[in-house]
Amino acid sequence: MTSKKTIAALVCGMLGCLCFGGGDWLMIYGDASGAENVFAMLTAGAVQIEMWRQNLAMALAFPGIILYGIALFAVQNYITDEKHRKIYHYLNAFGLTPWIALHLFYIMILALFGQLCNNGYDFTEAQSICAELYNSLSWVVIASEALMLPVFVYWFYLQITGKTVFPQAFAFTNVLLIFAALKGVSMLIPDGAFSLAFRNGLMSESMIIWFAVMLVFELKNRKGGA
Repeated sequence: MTSKKTIAALVCGMLGCLCFGGGDWLMIYGDASGAENVFAMLTAGAVQIEMWRQNLAMALAFPGIILYGIALFAVQNYITDEKHRKIYHYLNAFGLTPWIALHLFYIMILALFGQLCNNGYDFTEAQSICAELYNSLSWVVIASEALMLPVFVYWFYLQITGKTVFPQAFAFTNVLLIFAALKGVSMLIPDGAFSLAFRNGLMSESMIIWFAVMLVFELKNRKGGA
């Protein structure tokens, strides 16, 4: 790919982060109280979230995954060896599969919780039903992460062993390490609507930083080449 196309692809990835991250915030931002000892999303604020917000959060995932795909497949062009490029390609294809499924999984539980609470069910009873639903299907989260994460672990391996055009130190800009750092930051933020939504959107927030790092690298290289 030309530098111009790579830049456009990385910008698409960042726009995808805004779509997914925007959905993450829309689906949960609100009063964070009331979720003690149950699934952390089942808050007092979740009851007040209108269905249009959940619909929009889900709708944003569709352009979001397309934009993610454009960027993530473009990243393979930074790999110097054809064999490793193919492995990354297939890991990425498998990893993109569960993004929307996981998004839908959480939105449907939150939507059900809101509907139960707003249609005669006691708050605690609605929490119990939705927490049980989550616990029964929590394997979906584990299976999704098992598909989503290997491509990023493999990318770290490629960078740390010098199999990409990036300096090896760039391995420590890996999205999983950015996620871990932001997770640590999130633990310092007082509980509330902002911290709840920030934690819910951590992967999107990590991805946009990761794409931004590569975009800066690409822009600097393009300027240097010119």
